[in-house]
Order: sequence, then structure tokens, then C-alpha cells
Amino acid sequence: MSAAETVFTYGAPGLKFGSGSSDEIGYDLSQYDVRRVLVLTDPGVAATGHPQRIAEQMAQFGIQAQVFDGVHVEPTDESFGAAIDFARQTGPWDAFVAVGGGSTIDTAKAVNLMTTNDGELMDYINAPVGRARAPQHPLKPLVAVPTTTGTGAESTTICVLDVLALKVKTGISHARLRPTLAVVDPALTMTQPAGVTAAAGMDILCHALESYTARSFTSYDRKTPEQRVPYCGSNPISDLWSEHAMSLLATSFRTAVRDGADVLAREQMALAATMAGLGFGNAGVHIPHANAYPIAGRVHDRCPDFRPAGYPDDEAMVPHGMAVSLTAPEAFRWTFSSSPERHLRAASLLAPDHGHAAGPDALPAVLADLMRDIAIPNGLGAVGYDETDVDDLVEGAMKQQRLLATAPREVTEDDAAGILRRSLELW
Repeated sequence: MSAAETVFTYGAPGLKFGSGSSDEIGYDLSQYDVRRVLVLTDPGVAATGHPQRIAEQMAQFGIQAQVFDGVHVEPTDESFGAAIDFARQTGPWDAFVAVGGGSTIDTAKAVNLMTTNDGELMDYINAPVGRARAPQHPLKPLVAVPTTTGTGAESTTICVLDVLALKVKTGISHARLRPTLAVVDPALTMTQPAGVTAAAGMDILCHALESYTARSFTSYDRKTPEQRVPYCGSNPISDLWSEHAMSLLATSFRTAVRDGADVLAREQMALAATMAGLGFGNAGVHIPHANAYPIAGRVHDRCPDFRPAGYPDDEAMVPHGMAVSLTAPEAFRWTFSSSPERHLRAASLLAPDHGHAAGPDALPAVLADLMRDIAIPNGLGAVGYDETDVDDLVEGAMKQQRLLATAPREVTEDDAAGILRRSLELW
């Protein structure tokens, strides 16, 4: 029998938090002795003027900056490729700045990787979809500036994308992808639409819940140093971040969706997103995120008419945070037996002023109440999936073994099918 693990790891970017912090990025980059910087963003965020403002204020520090505004919301291998090609053709670059949501930050991570290392994108995509090759060379400094409160991408070592030919959502994961500096300026989130706030906020919540309920780092067999990966299981430090994130969500989430001009709620949501990112970026996520990949990746074919509020309406999409949330109640009902005390603790943190159902219904009930209040769809059926899609979704979810390995119970295909089937209608 192998010895039990006794070591956990923790990593995080440098962090600058607070309103006005994005005004200091030129100074921050000057400390890395850079001269040419590529600022990446998407068209919607570019229209706010924030990326151009951030680029222009670098000039006072002798830094030349150029803005690329072609990032695709819910990125694909094709959109990653377009950004990589642009960076290669206009480079070399000394550093990168990502101004936007998780899609932009993830795109910047891929651009950084592919302009500093050789090979093709598929070489680095997680197995079994890709070849899971590790980067051989250091990456350039990357400053992540989130304009949505949810993804936690500014803190993590992963980037997520759709591989169009395979109709699967997957990712790239390596410690070198973690941004050098996260600049979290809540003022940049004030124009975030209510629908985006709701979906992205559910991503925060599931980050905190999944890392909090992930299998403990002590439940793994002992690893050698070269075997260690960023997702090491729940541990005392990630638990603290997750609990604080849930407490902040309890007081700010509904308010931020209802009244986007509430400055305190926006600040608390930004802080919750940062804290949840610092937690799950080390502990890991599990079943809801594994399910979310095929839910979001197959929507173009199976749910072509679904258009979420607050997002571009030129094509069907299930935003990542929404996709994660749609199976979360049933996933946490299923994981309850692994650690009842943690599930009940999470329910009490998220809804401290309300009585809770006993046993496995407690946390799902809290989640369902919240999802109703912020207009998240009532399960997979509400976005267009039905019983005939379950097998296909199971196949996609089971490919996410990097995530499912963190689940507190071993997940079989039958288990995944049951969770997905019960998630067709949540209430």
C-alpha cells in the first residue's frame, strides 16, 4: 500500500486590489523592465474604453502598448489561434496584459504560452483531448485585469477553450500559466450586466463550494516532487479562502444582480471572486465544472436558440458560470455523504439567517433559492437539453478526468448520468 500524502502546495499571483488599481499598471510593468506590451481584450470591453486607457497610461513609463480587441467570448481553438497569430506577427512582446473576463485572461495565457514555446496548441491541451505537454521555456510577465466578477482566472494555472472539431470544452493546465500579477479593480465591473453578474457569480460560488468539498490532499497517495500538480485537493489554506468567499457572497450576490450600481456589493463580489480563485486554483474543482464543459461545448448543435441575458446574441451559448451552476444542486446532493459537515457548513455560510433542511437537501435547497432569485435557468431543460442528450453529456464529462480526480467520491458513468438526468429540471 502506498504511503498517504502529507504535503500540499499553494501558489498565487501577486495581487493588487481596490478601486483605481488599474491606473497603476504602467508602473507595475516598469518594475519588470518591459518595453513592448500587448493588451488583449474583447470587443465589448474594448467599447468601455478601459483597455485603451490602460494601454495609454503605460507611455509615461516608456512602455509601448498595442491593443488587440479580437478575443472571443467563450473562446475556441480557432479564436485562440487568431490571437496567437496576431501576437506572433506583431511581436516580439515583453509582457501581456489581459483586460476582460475569463475568456480574455485565458486567451492571454494561451498567447503567452504559444509565443514563448514551440509546438502546436494541441500539444499543450489536457489529455485525453490533447497531448498535455509541459512548457519547456519560461513565459513572459502576464498582468490579469478582470472586468467580470467570477472566473478567478486571474489567480489560476488553467485556460479553458472549446475544441470545435471535437465539440468538447477542455483546457490547458500548468503552473507557468498563472498570471504574474492580478490587478482587481472593482470599478471596472460597474457596467457588468445583471445576467453576466448572475452567471459569473455562480462560477465564484461553485469555485468556493467545489474546492471546499474536494477530496482532501491527505486522501491521495504520496507524490514525488515531479508528480505534483496545481490541484492538490482541499487543504487548510484553500478552505479559508473558500469560506471567506461564501460569506461575502451571502451578503452581496443578490444585491449586485439586483442593483449593479451598488458599489459595496460590487467590491464584495470582486473580493469573493479573488478569494475563491485563490482557493480553487490550488485545491481544484470537480463535478459541476466537469459537467459544464460538455454543457457549454455542445450548445451550438443541441440548443441553437438559447440566448442568455446580458451576453452577445449573435450565437447560442451557455456561459461558463451558468453551465457550472445547472448541475451544482444535484452534484452536491450526491457528494453529501463524503463530508456531511462541510456541506452543512457551506449551507450555513451562504444563508446564515435561514433555517436549513437536514441532510443532503440542505445545500441544494440554498442553491436553488439563490438561482431562482437571480434568474438562473431551471436546469438543463431550460436551456434546451433533454433526456436524449444525457449520454452525450456523460461522455463529455467523463473526459474531464483531471477535474473528476478531485471529486470527493469516485464518479462512474452511471453516477454522472444520474446527476445530469436529475438536473434537467431542478425545481
